Amino acid sequence: MPTEYFFATGAQAAADIADRIAALLSDAIAARGVATIALSGGRSPRPVLEALAPATLDWSKLIVTLVDERWVDPASADSNERLVRDTLLQGPAAQARFVPMKNEAADAYAGQPDVEASFAALPWPLDIVLLGMGDDGHTASLFPEGKELAEGFATDALTIAATPPAAPHQRLSLTASAILKSRHIFLQISGAAKKAVYDRALAGGPVEELPIRLALLQDDVPVEVWIAEN
Repeated sequence: MPTEYFFATGAQAAADIADRIAALLSDAIAARGVATIALSGGRSPRPVLEALAPATLDWSKLIVTLVDERWVDPASADSNERLVRDTLLQGPAAQARFVPMKNEAADAYAGQPDVEASFAALPWPLDIVLLGMGDDGHTASLFPEGKELAEGFATDALTIAATPPAAPHQRLSLTASAILKSRHIFLQISGAAKKAVYDRALAGGPVEELPIRLALLQDDVPVEVWIAEN
């Protein structure tokens, strides 16, 4: 079962997550000379990244990448890369090496082989994977009823191109295999609606119904969940 932390506000949770991330990354750098983290996009991670940016770390020994990315220009407001660059990779944290999930290919399917190669060159296992969860139970870009969902669970590849069933933009995403090739999985959720989805996921059932179950219903990688009331 996941280790759970409860907070009244998302801001309080974000500060605590940032402290935990900084401590683990510092330990990883001390032990192995390098640390790796994959980050999610969206609204929830923004305060975490802002809280993490001032941390005292040897940022030059940190590799930062993404859990998933929309196939949009990195300057787009929809780009997760832009979010990370605008919030985390500022000041001393700009010394970190960023590995993008978007390249110049015409679409995500054409771009996936080069992204796969760049991810295969990373030091695995990743130290931290920071997941998000949608109201439909999706995580990364592994969506319920997505046409690539079965492949995303079955493949040994690290990345997969995907077209969400409803959300805009093609995506590049970590696969289930890649997410579970990590030392620590973190999840942050806020509000009653997402808490209800989280509780459903924990109760068990098909991973295809609520893909977040791929992380929650396994015992190989420790999972920590920060839950904010709002």
